[in-house]
Amino acid sequence: MADILTPTLGESVSEASVARWTKAVGDTVAKDEVLVELETDKVSLEVAAPRDGVLSEIAAGEGDTVTPGQVLGRIGDGGAAASPQPAKTEPAKTEPAKSEPAKAEAKDDAKADANADTGAALIDVKTPVMGESVAEGSMGTWSKKAGDAVAKDEVLVEIETDKVAVEVASPADGVLAEITAEAGATVTPGQVIARIAPGASAAPASAAQASSPARTQDADGDRPLSPAVQRIVSENNLDPASIEGSGKDGRILKGDALAAASRPASQSQPAQSPARASAPAAPSAPQSAPRELGPREERVRMTRLRQTVARRLKESQNTAAQLTTFNEVDLSAIMALRASYKDAFEKRHGVKLGFMGFFVRATVAALKEIPAVNAEIDGTDIIFKNHYDIGVAVGTDRGLVVPVLRDADQLSLAGIEKGIGDLGRAARDGTLSLDQLQGGTFTITNGGVYGSLMSTPILNMPQTGILGMHAIKERPVAIDGQVVIRPMMYLALSYDHRLVDGKEAVTFLVRIKEHMEDPARLLLDL
Repeated sequence: MADILTPTLGESVSEASVARWTKAVGDTVAKDEVLVELETDKVSLEVAAPRDGVLSEIAAGEGDTVTPGQVLGRIGDGGAAASPQPAKTEPAKTEPAKSEPAKAEAKDDAKADANADTGAALIDVKTPVMGESVAEGSMGTWSKKAGDAVAKDEVLVEIETDKVAVEVASPADGVLAEITAEAGATVTPGQVIARIAPGASAAPASAAQASSPARTQDADGDRPLSPAVQRIVSENNLDPASIEGSGKDGRILKGDALAAASRPASQSQPAQSPARASAPAAPSAPQSAPRELGPREERVRMTRLRQTVARRLKESQNTAAQLTTFNEVDLSAIMALRASYKDAFEKRHGVKLGFMGFFVRATVAALKEIPAVNAEIDGTDIIFKNHYDIGVAVGTDRGLVVPVLRDADQLSLAGIEKGIGDLGRAARDGTLSLDQLQGGTFTITNGGVYGSLMSTPILNMPQTGILGMHAIKERPVAIDGQVVIRPMMYLALSYDHRLVDGKEAVTFLVRIKEHMEDPARLLLDL
């Protein structure tokens, strides 16, 4: 039997939604055949079969929320897959009411009782994989205690790391029989933190369902909401009935909820009926009261992704000795070159001649001359990168992502423009792979597309440099004693002063300026 595990989802991504299974239980599968598609805030992932065999179990159904390392399904040996065994139904037992001491004693023996009730082996709850370079985490507060009933996919505890917060869900319905890692304990990936007695019952079914549902349904009662979707809905005060689901049977996926949360309230909420609109305003519901600070303010909880982004940005500021140096560049020569050749360039290569191609070429040339800006610090060592993988920031409806243009030094101007265009489309379509988001050696961000005149970019750790481009503005400049109007852009280089000296940073930016003001230098490799 081989487990199908949720892969690492990338930095700052702690969970995903199961979008679609390509096989059903009992189907024959081949090694490396795609079995399931996962959807995260940033990318869609394909999970392949780890071996040949038969899909014997699907542990996470479509729409379920999963975390790295969680079991999605299992593959058995060739032949007919084992049919799932229905749970045995025991006649309800009527017992006299227990006194308070008796109840306490029964709860203390929950682990033994639960295991005895089912006769099944306990299921381990393990610490999931917490991302690249993350070796340990700290246990948060458990939402359940030993002896409590739990539902499959119900969040039991949150593990904090220096990069992300990872939610750990119950792998099965049953009873939390044992907690092996208490709040505050340090744990590592794969470590057993609790055990579940599957199928056991700690309370009458109606009470268990009321206190800890595995799923929450929307207002219509026919579309179950995953924990991640339910959290977004509750945090942003959304009406699930107004959200159009793109999942199976109209199920609302996390991306649908995030898109609804980003829209203005007037677009997200359904229109009121006349009767409801004319009725007197009812008092606010108790759960929304803490959100209201006054008629002109509202308190809204940060999403998990925003919390992670905030933590990583602050980590970057606290770790690196960040400093920013500025310069300005006259883009007259580049603009004249584009005006002369843009039509022929597009006809020949099938892509428009933009500014980014020139900036990437100029950046690579400067990185070759100043290698410290293309390096990173690892403890007391310096890792110099002899490859040039340039991250290009792209704004999307779901937020800012930084896909990586691989081996930019080996690409032509047309190759760079095509590569950036393909990455931009994939980012906006949500089809970027993890490989396209990881491993950059230097980053370029262009706030000019939004009208920014000047900024101080924050480093994308562990990189030691990031170039900020800005809006092109016609300004008067002095050239050979004459005041002339030129298309000017401010450039900013933020760098890690622990590794890059001021002289190197200034020289790096001057080289970019020289290449952009005299593009022939790029052709002559000067």
